[in-house]
Amino acid sequence: MKTFYLFLSLFVFSQSVCIAEATRPNFLLIIADDLCRRDLGYEGNSEVKTPNLDKLSTESMHLRRMFNPATTCSPTRHALYTGLYPIRSGAFPNHTRVYDGTKSLFTHLKAAGYRVALQNKQHVGPPASFPYEHIPGADDLTDTSKFIRRDAAQPWFMVYASNDPHGPWNRGPTYDPKKLTVPPYLHDNSETRDELAKYYGEISKLDEQVGTLMKLLDDTKQASNTVVMFVSEQGSSMPYGGKWSVYDNGIHCSTLVRWPNKVKPGSNSMALMQYVDVAPTFLAAAGIDPSTIDVNCPDANGNQGFDGCSFLPVLLGESNEFRDYVFAQHTTIGTNGAIGPYPMRAVRDVRYKLIRNLAPDKTYTIGGIHKGQPIQSWQEDAKNDPKLAARIAWLFNRPAEELYDLENDPYEMKNLAGEPQFASIKVRLQKQLDQWMAQQGDKGMVTEMLANTRQGKSDEDEPKGKKAKAKK
Repeated sequence: MKTFYLFLSLFVFSQSVCIAEATRPNFLLIIADDLCRRDLGYEGNSEVKTPNLDKLSTESMHLRRMFNPATTCSPTRHALYTGLYPIRSGAFPNHTRVYDGTKSLFTHLKAAGYRVALQNKQHVGPPASFPYEHIPGADDLTDTSKFIRRDAAQPWFMVYASNDPHGPWNRGPTYDPKKLTVPPYLHDNSETRDELAKYYGEISKLDEQVGTLMKLLDDTKQASNTVVMFVSEQGSSMPYGGKWSVYDNGIHCSTLVRWPNKVKPGSNSMALMQYVDVAPTFLAAAGIDPSTIDVNCPDANGNQGFDGCSFLPVLLGESNEFRDYVFAQHTTIGTNGAIGPYPMRAVRDVRYKLIRNLAPDKTYTIGGIHKGQPIQSWQEDAKNDPKLAARIAWLFNRPAEELYDLENDPYEMKNLAGEPQFASIKVRLQKQLDQWMAQQGDKGMVTEMLANTRQGKSDEDEPKGKKAKAKK
C-alpha cells in the first residue's frame, strides 16, 4: 500500500462526517455470475447486446482496474462482503465459509441501522456472519420491491446476485453462432461458436435483470439516493475464459458505480483496486469510518481491520491513485471434477503480473475446462494443428512461475519468467507476493491441503481437533 493511504484515511474520515450529517445512501450491489469482463457492450464487445448495462455505464464511474482476489464464486463473494482476502478469512476453496465469528458488510451496516438483504444466489456462510434477509428467485422483483419500500426512514443495503451467465447456458435471447467473432484467446470452431452463442444469450438475460432493477429504483423514487455497483465476478467457464485461473480474464473485473450528485456520470478511473476494498468503501459512504471496524478475524500479524481500504476519494473524483499491487489465489481442492491440488497465487501491478503455480509437476484437471465441450473438439482439431496442441497443453500443465507484460501481451500468451531482462521485475513481484502470503497466513501447499476443512456450514461441522489446525 502507498503512504498515500494516510491521506485517504484522513479524507475518508472528513467525508464520512459530511455524509453522516446528510441522508445516508442506500446500496444496491449487483453481481453477475461467471462473466468475463471483455464480454460486455460498454467494455468494447459490440456483438453482445447489453443496452441496460451500457446505459448504466453512461451514468456511472467505470472502475477500469478492479480485480478479484479469487476465481471461483464462493471465495470471491466472501471477499467482496467481508473486505478480507480468502485465506485469511478461511473462505479459500469453493463451496466454503469464513471462520465462525467473522463479520461482514451485512453485519456492519445492520449494526448501523440499515436493513440488509440478498436476493437469489447465496454461496456464503456461516449464516451468523452474513445476517441478511434472503429474497429467493432472480427474475421476480415483487419481494425486492417490498423490501426497498418497507420503511422510508430506514436506509437499506441489498445484494442482487444473479445466476446469469453461469452455466448451463439455457436462458436469454438467441444469438447466431455463425455471425459471432470468436475472441483471440479461444479456438474458433463450430462447437466454440455454439457455446459462445448460448453464453452471450445469458449475458443478455442478465442485462434484462439490470434494466428491471434500475426501473424499480426509478418507480420507487429511490434512484437519487442509492449507490449502485455492478461487478462482473470472475470470468466465464470457457477454456481461457477466466474462471479457475488467475489470468486477467479471471481476476480483472468490470465494475460500474452510480451515485447521483456524488459520482460523475460517464467518468473513468484507472486506479488499481480489489474486491476487498468494496466493504470499507460502502461503510465510508454510509458515514462509518472503516478504520474503526473490528472484523473479528485477525491476520497473521494480529491485525483485526480490513485487508481493503476505502476508495471513496476515487469515486468522488479526488484521486485516481489507490493501490500499487493486487493479489489473487486459486484453490482447486473442492472444485467439481478436480484431480489433486493445483494451487495458484498471483500478484499484479498496473503492467506486470507474476503467477506462482505451487504444483507444476502435477496435471491441472477440473471438470469445467478440461472435460466436455468445447475442449474435446479442440483436442480433436489439435491433432493437425501443433500451435493449438501447445495451447491446449498449457491448460493442463503450467510452469512454476509465469510473468506477463499486460501492456504488450493483454491475453497473457508469452511467459517472460525466464527472460533475463525481466529478472528485476520478477524479483520485485516475488517479494510482494511473499509478503502478502505471510500476512495472510498462507503456507502454500500446506494451506491448500486444509481446503476440504473449509467447506461445510460452520467450523462446528469439522472433525474434532481440525478447527484450530485449519485456522492457522
